[in-house]
Amino acid sequence: MQELRLKRMGFVFQKTGFLKNLNIMDNILYPAYQLNDRSRKDIIDEASELMAQMGDHDIRKVSGGQLQRAAICRAMINHPDILFGDELTGALNSSSTQEVISIIEQINKKGTTVLLVTHDANVALHAGRIIYIQDGRIMDTLVLGEYDPKNVSERTDKMKKWLGEMKF
Repeated sequence: MQELRLKRMGFVFQKTGFLKNLNIMDNILYPAYQLNDRSRKDIIDEASELMAQMGDHDIRKVSGGQLQRAAICRAMINHPDILFGDELTGALNSSSTQEVISIIEQINKKGTTVLLVTHDANVALHAGRIIYIQDGRIMDTLVLGEYDPKNVSERTDKMKKWLGEMKF
């Protein structure tokens, strides 16, 4: 089960869960070292590529948005088939939220399935499909298709109509 989680799944949570005694780079490298299916050099090169825009900072001296981007790097270091995100923008300001959503969209476009849990309607608008779950049961689904910033108002109207028709 551990190998399945390490190889096929990536996880990003609202709280990053980084080990405070490790710097950001070491936190990103940790899952790849656990899987132990590549050379250390290849793993470090991969992590460096993933965090090219971020740099290697002391974990206590970076913004929430930087930490969340680092958490995404950690989740993607083993090239998972699916990325699970739980309220990954919940503690971020609007600018950082947009940056993180943009990264998630790029990951999805490259072929990784992304499943996000969010209470933020603006984040949900970026999804191709919204699944409403209540008490562990799927209550309804809304298919929005591929996100295009040009059709945000249409997507918003469709989501408002869907929510208005839903029985809570």
